[in-house]
Amino acid sequence: MIASQLITYDIPPLKLSDKGSRALDWMEEFKVSDIPVVDKGVYLGLIEEAQLLDRSNPDDAISTYNLQYKKPFVHENQHVFEIISAIVNNEVDLLPVLDSTGRFLGIITINSILKFFSETVSIANQGSIITIELNINDYSLSEIAKIVESDNAKILASFITSHPDSTKLEVTLKINKNEITRILSTFERFNYQITASYNETDYQVDLQNKYDEFMRFLNP
Repeated sequence: MIASQLITYDIPPLKLSDKGSRALDWMEEFKVSDIPVVDKGVYLGLIEEAQLLDRSNPDDAISTYNLQYKKPFVHENQHVFEIISAIVNNEVDLLPVLDSTGRFLGIITINSILKFFSETVSIANQGSIITIELNINDYSLSEIAKIVESDNAKILASFITSHPDSTKLEVTLKINKNEITRILSTFERFNYQITASYNETDYQVDLQNKYDEFMRFLNP
């Protein structure tokens, strides 16, 4: 998935002729603290809520603000992992997308990324989740796949979590099978530490609960 496929048009960019009060209204409406400013298709940068609140007259046009915009963005062909990294590193709620000539195409929000992950990564496919822990030097996806496939199952998706101060990896697997007792036994026989396992029903309920909690956090 690349940036051009994640663009949302729910939040419009500001024009230089727009008033600061409009920007504040949009920020409140869309639950964001930054909004892009665009002039004739050219992305100027993000205006922040704090910059608007510091202004004595909220009805002043954006063009009268003497601001040094922060200007994070991604190009239309950048991968979703690069997008997530850019959002985290720049500490923003949304990220403008530019084409190869630098023209503004739209924005990517945290919600649009969440929607992408909820609809892909085999979450919608029936199956189970297994999380195992192992030493970094012992990690081999091909060996893990052999264990799963030994019970006529397939790995639909995998995620790796590592911590800077640890020699351990946590590997989360989505398996296309509901009954995974034999797979769990095989992992244990090969000295993998199983830290969690979920069947389809338990996983979907847990995932939905976490998603609902996160959405309530974003939209208080």
